[in-house]
Amino acid sequence: MRALVAVVLLLAMTGCGILPTDVQDRGSAPTVRIPPPTKTIFLLRNGKLMREPADVEDDTVDSVLTALFDASAHPLGDRDTALRGFTYLRTRNSINPPQRDEIQLPRTSTLTVYISGDGTLTKLGMAQIVCTAQQDAAFEVVKIVRENEGRPPKDEGRHTCPELN
Repeated sequence: MRALVAVVLLLAMTGCGILPTDVQDRGSAPTVRIPPPTKTIFLLRNGKLMREPADVEDDTVDSVLTALFDASAHPLGDRDTALRGFTYLRTRNSINPPQRDEIQLPRTSTLTVYISGDGTLTKLGMAQIVCTAQQDAAFEVVKIVRENEGRPPKDEGRHTCPELN
């Protein structure tokens, strides 16, 4: 019995051979950084529409239009934009229309793009907006509305990319 107790005590004192240590922080946990998605926006080169890649926050038409309007704040090299002086505000689509008084409003595929800014929105500027937005195949028509503070909204028309290009 004494021999058994001695063996148990000896094993308890030696453990598994690994000495206990305090917790040690050796740096950050390994993580994966996923780059933002790349989509296409339409800029101008020699007065003609050209597709250009743009990093966007997500895969929505709002994110792509934000990238289009943000491009005018950066040097574009041999490219240009007809949207200088204009600001992108928001969009509204009619793909999933609201239901009113138990009647479902008609489903259309119009995207309304709201912008602000002074000056003339040229045909090339409209084409940049419309062609960029219509890369989302859900939208058959893009309506552009200009909203400036202190003035009533101005409808810039309903367009498709082929008609403006």
